[in-house]
Amino acid sequence: MPLALAQLQDLRDRISDRLRPWTRSAEFWVRAADIYTSYKVCQLRAGFVKDEEEREAMWEQQHELGAQKMYSLCSELGGLFLKAAQILGKPDLAPMAWVKRLVTLCDKAPATPFDVVKDAVEKQLGRSFDELFEFFDVEPVGSASIAQVHRARLKLSKTDVAVKVQHPGAEHLMMVDIRNMQAMALFLQKYDINFDLFSATKEMEKQICYEFDFVREARAMERIREFLRVTNKKPPVMVPRVIPGMVSREVLVMEFVKGTPIMNLGNEMAKRGVDPGGKIAAMAKQKILSDLTLAYGQMILKDGFFHADPHPGNILICKDTEVALLDYGQVKEMPDDLRLAYANLVIAMADDDFLRAEESFRELGIKTTTIADNKLEELFQLSLRMFDTRLPPGVTVMSPFADDSSLTKVGVESFPEELFSVLRTIQLLRGLTVGMGLTFSCAQQWKPIAEEALVKAGRLRASKSRKQKRSFLRRLFW
Repeated sequence: MPLALAQLQDLRDRISDRLRPWTRSAEFWVRAADIYTSYKVCQLRAGFVKDEEEREAMWEQQHELGAQKMYSLCSELGGLFLKAAQILGKPDLAPMAWVKRLVTLCDKAPATPFDVVKDAVEKQLGRSFDELFEFFDVEPVGSASIAQVHRARLKLSKTDVAVKVQHPGAEHLMMVDIRNMQAMALFLQKYDINFDLFSATKEMEKQICYEFDFVREARAMERIREFLRVTNKKPPVMVPRVIPGMVSREVLVMEFVKGTPIMNLGNEMAKRGVDPGGKIAAMAKQKILSDLTLAYGQMILKDGFFHADPHPGNILICKDTEVALLDYGQVKEMPDDLRLAYANLVIAMADDDFLRAEESFRELGIKTTTIADNKLEELFQLSLRMFDTRLPPGVTVMSPFADDSSLTKVGVESFPEELFSVLRTIQLLRGLTVGMGLTFSCAQQWKPIAEEALVKAGRLRASKSRKQKRSFLRRLFW
Protein backbone atom coordinates (compact mmCIF):
# COMPACT_ATOMS: atom_id res chain seq x y z
CA MET A 1 0.00 0.00 0.00
CA PRO A 2 2.77 2.55 0.81
CA LEU A 3 4.29 1.77 -2.60
CA ALA A 4 0.97 2.42 -4.31
CA LEU A 5 0.58 5.73 -2.45
CA ALA A 6 4.12 6.73 -3.43
CA GLN A 7 3.39 5.93 -7.07
CA LEU A 8 0.16 7.95 -6.91
CA GLN A 9 1.99 10.92 -5.41
CA ASP A 10 4.68 10.66 -8.09
CA LEU A 11 1.95 10.68 -10.78
CA ARG A 12 0.35 13.75 -9.21
CA ASP A 13 3.71 15.54 -9.13
CA ARG A 14 4.37 14.77 -12.79
CA ILE A 15 0.91 15.97 -13.83
CA SER A 16 1.40 19.13 -11.75
CA ASP A 17 4.77 19.80 -13.42
CA ARG A 18 3.22 19.40 -16.87
CA LEU A 19 0.29 21.70 -16.06
CA ARG A 20 2.35 24.35 -14.27
CA PRO A 21 3.41 26.28 -17.42
CA TRP A 22 -0.24 26.41 -18.59
CA THR A 23 -1.60 27.56 -15.24
CA ARG A 24 1.24 30.09 -14.93
CA SER A 25 0.52 31.50 -18.39
CA ALA A 26 -3.21 31.72 -17.64
CA GLU A 27 -2.51 33.56 -14.38
CA PHE A 28 -0.20 36.02 -16.14
CA TRP A 29 -2.71 36.87 -18.87
CA VAL A 30 -5.60 37.31 -16.44
CA ARG A 31 -3.54 39.70 -14.31
CA ALA A 32 -1.98 41.53 -17.27
CA ALA A 33 -5.38 42.01 -18.92
CA ASP A 34 -6.76 43.39 -15.65
CA ILE A 35 -3.95 45.97 -15.37
CA TYR A 36 -4.19 46.95 -19.05
CA THR A 37 -7.97 47.33 -19.17
CA SER A 38 -8.03 49.36 -15.94
CA TYR A 39 -5.66 51.86 -17.56
CA LYS A 40 -7.66 52.00 -20.78
CA VAL A 41 -10.87 52.63 -18.80
CA CYS A 42 -9.13 55.42 -16.86
CA GLN A 43 -7.88 56.91 -20.14
CA LEU A 44 -11.43 56.88 -21.50
CA ARG A 45 -12.91 58.44 -18.36
CA ALA A 46 -10.19 61.10 -18.17
CA GLY A 47 -11.04 62.15 -21.71
CA PHE A 48 -14.42 63.41 -20.51
CA VAL A 49 -12.99 65.42 -17.59
CA LYS A 50 -12.13 69.03 -18.39
CA ASP A 51 -10.57 70.05 -15.06
CA GLU A 52 -6.82 69.34 -15.18
CA GLU A 53 -6.44 68.80 -11.42
CA GLU A 54 -9.30 66.32 -11.41
CA ARG A 55 -7.72 64.43 -14.30
CA GLU A 56 -4.37 64.29 -12.48
CA ALA A 57 -6.08 62.98 -9.35
CA MET A 58 -7.78 60.27 -11.42
CA TRP A 59 -4.45 59.19 -12.88
CA GLU A 60 -2.69 59.22 -9.50
CA GLN A 61 -5.39 56.95 -8.11
CA GLN A 62 -5.07 54.68 -11.16
CA HIS A 63 -1.27 54.51 -10.78
CA GLU A 64 -1.62 53.50 -7.12
CA LEU A 65 -4.06 50.74 -8.10
CA GLY A 66 -1.90 49.64 -11.03
CA ALA A 67 1.22 49.60 -8.84
CA GLN A 68 -0.42 47.30 -6.32
CA LYS A 69 -1.60 44.92 -9.05
CA MET A 70 1.81 44.86 -10.74
CA TYR A 71 3.53 44.32 -7.39
CA SER A 72 1.25 41.34 -6.73
CA LEU A 73 1.91 39.90 -10.20
CA CYS A 74 5.70 40.19 -9.89
CA SER A 75 6.00 39.07 -6.26
CA GLU A 76 3.58 36.12 -6.49
CA LEU A 77 4.66 34.76 -9.88
CA GLY A 78 8.34 35.54 -9.31
CA GLY A 79 10.76 34.26 -11.96
CA LEU A 80 11.20 36.59 -14.90
CA PHE A 81 8.70 39.05 -13.45
CA LEU A 82 11.13 39.92 -10.67
CA LYS A 83 13.56 40.99 -13.40
CA ALA A 84 10.76 42.94 -15.06
CA ALA A 85 10.20 44.71 -11.72
CA GLN A 86 13.89 45.71 -11.64
CA ILE A 87 13.59 47.24 -15.12
CA LEU A 88 10.23 48.93 -14.62
CA GLY A 89 10.98 50.17 -11.11
CA LYS A 90 12.77 53.30 -12.33
CA PRO A 91 11.32 56.84 -12.38
CA ASP A 92 12.14 57.35 -16.08
CA LEU A 93 10.11 54.30 -17.14
CA ALA A 94 7.14 54.07 -14.77
CA PRO A 95 4.88 56.28 -12.63
CA MET A 96 6.29 57.09 -9.20
CA ALA A 97 3.65 54.91 -7.52
CA TRP A 98 5.02 51.94 -9.47
CA VAL A 99 8.62 52.83 -8.65
CA LYS A 100 7.94 52.97 -4.90
CA ARG A 101 6.28 49.54 -4.95
CA LEU A 102 8.51 47.68 -7.41
CA VAL A 103 11.85 48.87 -6.02
CA THR A 104 11.15 46.82 -2.88
CA LEU A 105 11.21 43.56 -4.88
CA CYS A 106 15.00 43.46 -5.31
CA ASP A 107 16.32 40.07 -4.10
CA LYS A 108 12.86 39.00 -2.86
CA ALA A 109 12.57 35.65 -4.68
CA PRO A 110 11.61 32.63 -2.53
CA ALA A 111 14.72 30.86 -1.23
CA THR A 112 15.61 27.28 -2.12
CA PRO A 113 15.70 25.08 1.03
CA PHE A 114 19.16 24.61 2.55
CA ASP A 115 19.25 20.84 2.11
CA VAL A 116 18.68 21.28 -1.64
CA VAL A 117 21.42 23.93 -1.73
CA LYS A 118 23.84 21.64 0.12
CA ASP A 119 23.17 18.72 -2.23
CA ALA A 120 23.63 20.97 -5.28
CA VAL A 121 26.95 22.37 -4.02
CA GLU A 122 28.36 18.92 -3.21
CA LYS A 123 27.19 17.44 -6.51
CA GLN A 124 28.41 20.34 -8.66
CA LEU A 125 31.79 20.79 -6.95
CA GLY A 126 32.38 17.09 -6.32
CA ARG A 127 33.40 17.46 -2.66
CA SER A 128 31.68 17.23 0.70
CA PHE A 129 30.41 20.31 2.51
CA ASP A 130 32.61 19.72 5.55
CA GLU A 131 35.66 19.40 3.33
CA LEU A 132 34.95 22.72 1.58
CA PHE A 133 33.67 25.11 4.24
CA GLU A 134 34.59 26.13 7.76
CA PHE A 135 31.10 27.64 8.05
CA PHE A 136 28.20 28.24 5.68
CA ASP A 137 25.30 30.57 6.50
CA VAL A 138 22.02 28.68 6.19
CA GLU A 139 20.08 31.87 5.42
CA PRO A 140 20.97 33.38 2.03
CA VAL A 141 22.31 36.92 1.80
CA GLY A 142 19.88 37.43 -1.08
CA SER A 143 17.62 35.37 -3.32
CA ALA A 144 16.86 36.56 -6.85
CA SER A 145 14.96 35.07 -9.78
CA ILE A 146 17.71 32.69 -10.97
CA ALA A 147 19.88 32.00 -7.94
CA GLN A 148 20.53 32.75 -4.30
CA VAL A 149 23.77 33.72 -2.56
CA HIS A 150 25.11 32.42 0.76
CA ARG A 151 28.04 33.71 2.78
CA ALA A 152 30.61 31.10 3.75
CA ARG A 153 34.26 30.65 4.75
CA LEU A 154 36.62 28.28 2.96
CA LYS A 155 38.18 25.68 5.23
CA LEU A 156 41.71 25.70 3.82
CA SER A 157 42.32 29.40 3.06
CA LYS A 158 40.00 30.88 5.71
CA THR A 159 38.67 33.20 2.98
CA ASP A 160 35.16 34.63 3.23
CA VAL A 161 33.29 33.83 0.04
CA ALA A 162 29.91 34.27 -1.62
CA VAL A 163 28.40 31.01 -2.88
CA LYS A 164 25.90 31.47 -5.71
CA VAL A 165 23.56 28.51 -6.22
CA GLN A 166 20.98 28.18 -9.00
CA HIS A 167 17.30 27.57 -8.18
CA PRO A 168 16.23 24.15 -9.52
CA GLY A 169 13.63 24.34 -12.31
CA ALA A 170 13.99 28.11 -12.73
CA GLU A 171 15.18 27.98 -16.34
CA HIS A 172 12.08 26.23 -17.69
CA LEU A 173 9.69 28.68 -16.04
CA MET A 174 11.74 31.63 -17.28
CA MET A 175 11.24 30.50 -20.86
CA VAL A 176 7.48 30.25 -20.31
CA ASP A 177 7.46 33.78 -18.89
CA ILE A 178 9.50 35.28 -21.73
CA ARG A 179 7.13 33.86 -24.38
CA ASN A 180 4.18 35.49 -22.62
CA MET A 181 6.06 38.77 -22.27
CA GLN A 182 6.97 38.74 -25.97
CA ALA A 183 3.32 38.30 -26.93
CA MET A 184 2.39 41.20 -24.65
CA ALA A 185 5.15 43.37 -26.18
CA LEU A 186 3.83 42.73 -29.71
CA PHE A 187 0.35 43.73 -28.59
CA LEU A 188 1.50 46.94 -26.87
CA GLN A 189 3.71 48.15 -29.71
CA LYS A 190 0.88 47.55 -32.19
CA TYR A 191 -1.80 49.42 -30.26
CA ASP A 192 -0.24 51.70 -27.64
CA ILE A 193 3.53 52.35 -27.69
CA ASN A 194 5.34 53.65 -30.77
CA PHE A 195 8.51 51.69 -30.01
CA ASP A 196 10.06 48.33 -30.95
CA LEU A 197 9.39 46.53 -27.64
CA PHE A 198 9.61 43.05 -29.16
CA SER A 199 13.34 43.47 -29.85
CA ALA A 200 13.80 44.32 -26.17
CA THR A 201 12.17 41.04 -25.13
CA LYS A 202 14.28 39.09 -27.67
CA GLU A 203 17.42 40.58 -26.15
CA MET A 204 16.11 39.75 -22.68
CA GLU A 205 15.55 36.13 -23.77
CA LYS A 206 19.11 35.86 -25.06
CA GLN A 207 20.61 37.31 -21.88
CA ILE A 208 18.50 35.15 -19.57
CA CYS A 209 19.67 31.98 -21.31
CA TYR A 210 23.25 33.08 -20.65
CA GLU A 211 22.52 33.66 -16.95
CA PHE A 212 22.01 29.95 -16.32
CA ASP A 213 25.64 29.18 -17.17
CA PHE A 214 27.80 30.15 -14.20
CA VAL A 215 31.00 29.02 -15.99
CA ARG A 216 30.32 31.71 -18.58
CA GLU A 217 29.61 34.21 -15.80
CA ALA A 218 32.93 33.43 -14.11
CA ARG A 219 34.83 33.96 -17.37
CA ALA A 220 33.02 37.26 -17.94
CA MET A 221 33.79 38.43 -14.41
CA GLU A 222 37.50 37.68 -14.78
CA ARG A 223 37.65 39.32 -18.23
CA ILE A 224 36.08 42.57 -17.02
CA ARG A 225 38.14 42.56 -13.82
CA GLU A 226 41.36 42.21 -15.83
CA PHE A 227 40.29 44.81 -18.42
CA LEU A 228 39.58 47.46 -15.76
CA ARG A 229 42.86 46.63 -13.99
CA VAL A 230 44.95 47.02 -17.15
CA THR A 231 43.08 50.14 -18.37
CA ASN A 232 43.41 52.14 -15.14
CA LYS A 233 46.08 52.86 -12.54
CA LYS A 234 43.32 52.11 -10.04
CA PRO A 235 40.15 50.40 -11.31
CA PRO A 236 37.10 52.69 -10.91
CA VAL A 237 35.00 49.79 -9.60
CA MET A 238 35.79 46.59 -7.72
CA VAL A 239 34.94 43.27 -9.40
CA PRO A 240 34.82 40.17 -7.14
CA ARG A 241 37.53 37.56 -7.68
CA VAL A 242 36.44 34.08 -8.75
CA ILE A 243 37.76 31.26 -6.55
CA PRO A 244 39.72 28.87 -8.83
CA GLY A 245 38.39 25.33 -9.07
CA MET A 246 35.05 26.22 -7.48
CA VAL A 247 32.91 26.97 -10.51
CA SER A 248 30.31 24.82 -12.28
CA ARG A 249 27.28 25.53 -14.45
CA GLU A 250 25.02 25.82 -11.37
CA VAL A 251 27.39 26.87 -8.56
CA LEU A 252 29.79 29.81 -8.47
CA VAL A 253 32.10 30.66 -5.55
CA MET A 254 33.68 34.13 -5.44
CA GLU A 255 35.22 36.44 -2.88
CA PHE A 256 32.72 38.02 -0.52
CA VAL A 257 32.49 41.80 -0.88
CA LYS A 258 31.31 43.65 2.20
CA GLY A 259 29.62 46.98 1.59
CA THR A 260 26.53 49.15 1.77
CA PRO A 261 23.88 48.83 -0.96
CA ILE A 262 23.87 52.08 -2.92
CA MET A 263 20.17 52.59 -2.16
CA ASN A 264 21.05 52.72 1.57
CA LEU A 265 23.92 55.19 1.13
CA GLY A 266 22.06 58.16 2.65
CA ASN A 267 21.10 56.20 5.77
CA GLU A 268 24.67 54.92 6.17
CA MET A 269 26.04 58.46 5.92
CA ALA A 270 23.59 59.65 8.57
CA LYS A 271 24.68 56.79 10.88
CA ARG A 272 28.28 57.96 10.54
CA GLY A 273 27.35 61.54 11.39
CA VAL A 274 27.61 62.84 7.82
CA ASP A 275 24.80 65.11 6.62
CA PRO A 276 23.41 63.32 3.48
CA GLY A 277 22.53 66.73 2.03
CA GLY A 278 25.79 68.45 2.92
CA LYS A 279 28.93 69.29 0.92
CA ILE A 280 30.95 66.28 2.09
CA ALA A 281 28.15 63.93 1.08
CA ALA A 282 27.79 65.69 -2.29
CA MET A 283 31.51 65.23 -3.02
CA ALA A 284 31.30 61.54 -2.08
CA LYS A 285 28.24 61.04 -4.29
CA GLN A 286 29.95 62.77 -7.21
CA LYS A 287 32.97 60.49 -6.89
CA ILE A 288 30.77 57.37 -6.67
CA LEU A 289 28.72 58.34 -9.72
CA SER A 290 31.81 59.42 -11.68
CA ASP A 291 33.64 56.15 -10.94
CA LEU A 292 30.63 54.01 -11.86
CA THR A 293 30.01 56.00 -15.05
CA LEU A 294 33.70 55.83 -16.00
CA ALA A 295 33.70 52.04 -15.60
CA TYR A 296 30.66 51.64 -17.83
CA GLY A 297 32.05 54.09 -20.40
CA GLN A 298 35.32 52.18 -20.64
CA MET A 299 33.57 48.80 -20.85
CA ILE A 300 31.06 49.89 -23.50
CA LEU A 301 33.13 52.22 -25.70
CA LYS A 302 36.65 50.89 -25.27
CA ASP A 303 36.24 47.13 -24.98
CA GLY A 304 32.66 46.59 -26.17
CA PHE A 305 32.24 43.92 -23.48
CA PHE A 306 30.28 45.13 -20.48
CA HIS A 307 28.21 44.31 -17.39
CA ALA A 308 24.63 44.24 -18.70
CA ASP A 309 22.52 43.82 -15.56
CA PRO A 310 22.63 47.31 -14.09
CA HIS A 311 20.32 47.82 -11.13
CA PRO A 312 20.92 49.21 -7.63
CA GLY A 313 20.95 45.74 -6.05
CA ASN A 314 24.20 44.99 -7.90
CA ILE A 315 26.08 48.05 -6.59
CA LEU A 316 27.79 48.22 -3.20
CA ILE A 317 29.70 51.09 -1.64
CA CYS A 318 32.78 49.86 0.24
CA LYS A 319 35.41 51.73 2.26
CA ASP A 320 33.69 55.11 2.09
CA THR A 321 33.40 55.77 -1.68
CA GLU A 322 34.82 52.64 -3.34
CA VAL A 323 32.26 51.07 -5.69
CA ALA A 324 31.78 47.31 -6.14
CA LEU A 325 29.87 46.01 -9.16
CA LEU A 326 28.31 42.57 -8.63
CA ASP A 327 26.54 39.86 -10.68
CA TYR A 328 27.95 39.16 -14.16
CA GLY A 329 25.30 36.69 -15.31
CA GLN A 330 24.27 39.22 -17.95
CA VAL A 331 27.12 40.64 -20.00
CA LYS A 332 27.02 42.05 -23.51
CA GLU A 333 29.56 42.13 -26.32
CA MET A 334 28.93 44.83 -28.92
CA PRO A 335 30.21 44.40 -32.49
CA ASP A 336 32.90 46.96 -33.35
CA ASP A 337 30.76 48.73 -35.97
CA LEU A 338 27.96 49.24 -33.43
CA ARG A 339 30.40 50.29 -30.71
CA LEU A 340 31.97 52.93 -32.96
CA ALA A 341 28.58 54.17 -34.17
CA TYR A 342 27.54 54.57 -30.54
CA ALA A 343 30.79 56.44 -29.82
CA ASN A 344 29.83 58.83 -32.61
CA LEU A 345 26.40 59.36 -31.00
CA VAL A 346 28.03 60.06 -27.61
CA ILE A 347 30.09 62.86 -29.17
CA ALA A 348 27.00 64.22 -30.95
CA MET A 349 25.07 64.39 -27.66
CA ALA A 350 27.99 65.97 -25.77
CA ASP A 351 28.38 68.62 -28.48
CA ASP A 352 24.63 69.18 -29.10
CA ASP A 353 25.25 68.25 -32.74
CA PHE A 354 21.84 67.49 -34.31
CA LEU A 355 23.18 66.41 -37.71
CA ARG A 356 25.77 64.08 -36.18
CA ALA A 357 23.06 62.53 -34.00
CA GLU A 358 20.90 61.83 -37.06
CA GLU A 359 23.90 60.31 -38.84
CA SER A 360 24.64 58.14 -35.78
CA PHE A 361 21.04 56.87 -35.61
CA ARG A 362 21.32 55.69 -39.22
CA GLU A 363 24.74 54.12 -38.56
CA LEU A 364 23.36 52.33 -35.48
CA GLY A 365 20.47 50.90 -37.50
CA ILE A 366 17.78 52.74 -35.51
CA LYS A 367 14.93 53.22 -38.00
CA THR A 368 12.59 56.10 -37.23
CA THR A 369 9.55 57.77 -38.77
CA THR A 370 8.36 61.30 -38.13
CA ILE A 371 5.98 63.92 -39.48
CA ALA A 372 7.36 66.70 -37.28
CA ASP A 373 8.64 69.85 -39.00
CA ASN A 374 11.61 70.06 -36.59
CA LYS A 375 12.71 66.47 -37.28
CA LEU A 376 16.38 66.96 -36.34
CA GLU A 377 15.57 68.61 -33.00
CA GLU A 378 13.01 65.94 -32.04
CA LEU A 379 15.43 63.16 -33.01
CA PHE A 380 18.17 64.77 -30.92
CA GLN A 381 15.83 65.14 -27.92
CA LEU A 382 14.91 61.47 -28.27
CA SER A 383 18.58 60.52 -28.27
CA LEU A 384 19.07 62.44 -25.00
CA ARG A 385 16.06 60.73 -23.41
CA MET A 386 17.40 57.33 -24.36
CA PHE A 387 21.19 57.69 -24.18
CA ASP A 388 22.15 60.51 -21.80
CA THR A 389 21.60 61.21 -18.11
CA ARG A 390 21.29 65.00 -18.35
CA LEU A 391 18.00 66.57 -17.32
CA PRO A 392 16.61 70.04 -18.09
CA PRO A 393 16.63 72.47 -15.12
CA GLY A 394 13.93 71.61 -12.59
CA VAL A 395 13.12 68.27 -14.23
CA THR A 396 13.61 65.07 -12.18
CA VAL A 397 11.96 62.50 -14.45
CA MET A 398 12.47 62.26 -18.21
CA SER A 399 10.91 59.12 -19.67
CA PRO A 400 11.02 58.18 -23.35
CA PHE A 401 7.40 57.06 -22.93
CA ALA A 402 6.02 60.24 -21.29
CA ASP A 403 3.18 62.20 -22.95
CA ASP A 404 5.57 65.03 -23.91
CA SER A 405 8.27 62.67 -25.16
CA SER A 406 9.72 62.88 -28.64
CA LEU A 407 8.43 59.33 -29.10
CA THR A 408 5.01 60.89 -29.69
CA LYS A 409 6.52 62.64 -32.72
CA VAL A 410 9.31 60.25 -33.72
CA GLY A 411 8.35 56.59 -34.06
CA VAL A 412 11.05 53.95 -33.56
CA GLU A 413 10.23 51.14 -35.99
CA SER A 414 13.40 49.14 -35.51
CA PHE A 415 15.96 49.17 -32.70
CA PRO A 416 19.12 46.97 -32.45
CA GLU A 417 18.76 44.36 -29.73
CA GLU A 418 22.36 44.94 -28.62
CA LEU A 419 21.57 48.52 -27.60
CA PHE A 420 18.91 47.65 -25.02
CA SER A 421 21.62 46.79 -22.51
CA VAL A 422 23.08 50.26 -23.07
CA LEU A 423 19.62 51.76 -22.51
CA ARG A 424 19.36 49.94 -19.19
CA THR A 425 22.76 51.30 -18.17
CA ILE A 426 21.63 54.87 -18.93
CA GLN A 427 18.43 54.31 -16.94
CA LEU A 428 20.46 53.17 -13.93
CA LEU A 429 22.89 56.10 -14.11
CA ARG A 430 20.07 58.62 -14.60
CA GLY A 431 18.15 57.17 -11.66
CA LEU A 432 21.26 57.44 -9.46
CA THR A 433 21.85 60.99 -10.69
CA VAL A 434 18.35 62.04 -9.65
CA GLY A 435 18.46 60.03 -6.40
CA MET A 436 21.76 61.67 -5.39
CA GLY A 437 20.50 65.15 -6.27
CA LEU A 438 23.21 65.73 -8.89
CA THR A 439 23.23 67.22 -12.38
CA PHE A 440 25.31 64.98 -14.57
CA SER A 441 25.79 64.06 -18.24
CA CYS A 442 27.27 60.65 -18.96
CA ALA A 443 27.69 61.68 -22.62
CA GLN A 444 30.04 64.47 -21.57
CA GLN A 445 32.04 62.18 -19.29
CA TRP A 446 32.22 59.53 -22.01
CA LYS A 447 33.18 61.93 -24.80
CA PRO A 448 37.00 61.55 -24.34
CA ILE A 449 36.58 57.75 -24.26
CA ALA A 450 34.44 57.88 -27.42
CA GLU A 451 37.03 60.09 -29.12
CA GLU A 452 39.82 57.69 -28.16
CA ALA A 453 37.85 54.76 -29.61
CA LEU A 454 37.25 56.62 -32.90
CA VAL A 455 40.90 57.76 -33.11
CA LYS A 456 42.07 54.18 -32.64
CA ALA A 457 39.72 53.07 -35.43
CA GLY A 458 41.02 55.83 -37.73
CA ARG A 459 37.72 57.72 -37.75
CA LEU A 460 38.85 60.86 -35.86
CA ARG A 461 42.00 63.00 -35.91
CA ALA A 462 44.11 62.52 -32.78
CA SER A 463 45.06 66.19 -32.43
CA LYS A 464 41.42 67.23 -32.05
CA SER A 465 40.85 64.49 -29.51
CA ARG A 466 43.82 65.58 -27.35
CA LYS A 467 42.73 69.21 -27.40
CA GLN A 468 39.22 68.34 -26.23
CA LYS A 469 40.53 66.02 -23.53
CA ARG A 470 42.09 69.02 -21.74
CA SER A 471 38.65 70.36 -20.92
CA PHE A 472 37.39 66.97 -19.71
CA LEU A 473 37.38 67.72 -15.97
CA ARG A 474 35.59 71.04 -16.50
CA ARG A 475 32.69 69.23 -18.17
CA LEU A 476 32.01 66.45 -15.65
CA PHE A 477 29.71 68.36 -13.29
CA TRP A 478 28.15 71.79 -13.44
